[in-house]
Amino acid sequence: MPTRRRDTGTAAADQVEQLDDQRQIIGHARLAGWSGVTFAVLFVLGLVLVRQAPGLDAPDEAYVSFYAAGGGNTLMILGLYLVPFAGIAYLWHMNATRTLLQVLRPRSWSQIPHWLNLASGIVFVAMLFVGAAAAGAVALLARFSAAPLPSPDIARALTAVGYATVFVYGVRVAGIYMITTTGLARSAGLLPRPAVVVSYLAAAFLLVSTTFHPAILLVFPGWVLLVSILLLARRPSGAIP
Repeated sequence: MPTRRRDTGTAAADQVEQLDDQRQIIGHARLAGWSGVTFAVLFVLGLVLVRQAPGLDAPDEAYVSFYAAGGGNTLMILGLYLVPFAGIAYLWHMNATRTLLQVLRPRSWSQIPHWLNLASGIVFVAMLFVGAAAAGAVALLARFSAAPLPSPDIARALTAVGYATVFVYGVRVAGIYMITTTGLARSAGLLPRPAVVVSYLAAAFLLVSTTFHPAILLVFPGWVLLVSILLLARRPSGAIP
């Protein structure tokens, strides 16, 4: 009889521990999902506002009138303040997703994609911040300084630096993040097959794309939104019903 009681007590303790682990998995999935939705919304809003500046092919007169008018500068600065919050939300999403994957697959830390995923996510945020700062530098100067505005050539050069940072470098590390996340999530059973195929195709598009059109930047937040919705709508394997 004492032996049976001990066995029953051990089984009950194991069941409680299992339920706690399953609730933890669901908590990580929800955090990753909601932070991903927040990132997608803030990123798109910040992109729309920062894109108020003239394009690289705009004439000098367009640059002079835009920064002298003042209204566009205010919108750009608002976008610059939104971008850091988008980056913070993305870091929450990335780390919650990585924690969820590691809970589901404890040995994933020993795989190269696990660390490549971390590196690409951090580099993406760095590229996003640097690119936005470069593109909005003249707007900040026009809004907060009484010094003469730089020439259109300098304004265009700073915009080009921002574009190159985001469109040439940022979108490619975003593609690497998508590939590694998709592979890890597929192994953990988090993503259905159609989502895996779409993710790989979207990542390949970012890796080979050569356009500076802002629409390309919608691919990554769109993918994050897709993954986030799936994490919120589908319970991870082993979760409580």
